[in-house]
Amino acid sequence: MSIGETLAKERQQAGLSVTQVSLQTRIRETVIRGMEADDFSACGGNFYARGHIRSISRVIGIDPEPLVSEFDAGHGGAPQPVSAVSAFEPEQPVAFRERRSPNWSAAMALALALVLIYGIVQVVGHTTGREQRTARRVAGTPAAPAPSRPPVAAPPKNGAPVVAAPRKTVELRVEARRATWVDVRGDKGRPLFSGLLRAGDEKRWTAKKKITIVVGVGGGVRMTVNGKDIGAPGRGKGVQRMDFGRGDPKTT
Repeated sequence: MSIGETLAKERQQAGLSVTQVSLQTRIRETVIRGMEADDFSACGGNFYARGHIRSISRVIGIDPEPLVSEFDAGHGGAPQPVSAVSAFEPEQPVAFRERRSPNWSAAMALALALVLIYGIVQVVGHTTGREQRTARRVAGTPAAPAPSRPPVAAPPKNGAPVVAAPRKTVELRVEARRATWVDVRGDKGRPLFSGLLRAGDEKRWTAKKKITIVVGVGGGVRMTVNGKDIGAPGRGKGVQRMDFGRGDPKTT
């Protein structure tokens, strides 16, 4: 059985479509279909083809090394290792400038000048402050009034409605009821998780404004959004895609 036939057969046995493998590996669907037909020309070279074989094998749950060895045998062999000496040895010697010894005499003179200036400023400042305070006492200027305290708000009376503070994040908790594939993204499509959840697995994610989740099997997971249990959406309806914000779930 060829490399492509093995990848296609194991993917189907894992219950994954080409689209699901593409989402989890970030490899284009056209490239995956070509690899399953033993056409590796769209991979961009042997180096990338080996990486694609390893990524797809991990997602569908098989050991990638036998397939990589088979690929190397049919495409000129494995790449030769490069020695550390040849990799890091510079082609031309690097010229280093001679370090000059610091001029300690100039540094000490500058430090003494700064200390002297600071002392003069302190003496002049204290003298001027005393003269101003003495002049105010002689003129009989009244002391500045003490700052008034801001009024303290009265506590709410018993029974008054309390306004809940707005949420600052979106929180999503998922508990898998059966084995299913899940893809979760946060603000601006930032990936938070992509992979297979098995029955009993539990995951939590947090974002500032928005969380998007795609579930491979409708009803396969139970969700809690912002602390509220919304059950298992999309029971028996195939792939489900849902978006949640700070105000979800909406109450009617």
